Amino acid sequence: MATTADFRNGMTIEFKNDLYKIVYFQHVKPGKGPAFVRTKLKSLSTGKTLENTFSSGVKVQEVRIERHPYQFLYKDDMGYHFMHQKTYEQITLQEHVVDNNDLLKDGQEVEMLFRAENNLVLSCDLPPFVELKVTYTEPGFKGDTASTSANKPATLETGAEIKVPLFVNIDDVLKIDTRTREYSERVK
Repeated sequence: MATTADFRNGMTIEFKNDLYKIVYFQHVKPGKGPAFVRTKLKSLSTGKTLENTFSSGVKVQEVRIERHPYQFLYKDDMGYHFMHQKTYEQITLQEHVVDNNDLLKDGQEVEMLFRAENNLVLSCDLPPFVELKVTYTEPGFKGDTASTSANKPATLETGAEIKVPLFVNIDDVLKIDTRTREYSERVK
């Protein structure tokens, strides 16, 4: 058992008959009344986030998780197929388990989170940044906008659509932030 004093970002806890990852937490000690912990939790089964306030010192059940490196092989009607990089064991995951699955490219390395007690896959995390090629975007012309931070839609090689600056062209390779799904930079 852990208490609210043990909270840290990324910690996995059992709460309301589900597994949640702590995305954000803040200890608050108001001038009047007892201290409390304000949290933002992400459900590992549904992906939904919720905000909850815990009284200071409340005990919660911490879940032990393990991280393993996997490689994305392909997607078919059964789901997403991955291979462990050391044991070559293959597993198949459903679409809702893989965050930002439209940014996955064949051969992409990912990190899987497993519950240690029963070896259950909790989530599949992409690396923070991926490099993808632009397959389609409208040409951007100088003077198209009065704003200096104008964006246009672009389709990437995986089929994902994101907003990119006007100077990006077809066949450019872009560095994409998988956490925010935003353009980061153009790769030379």
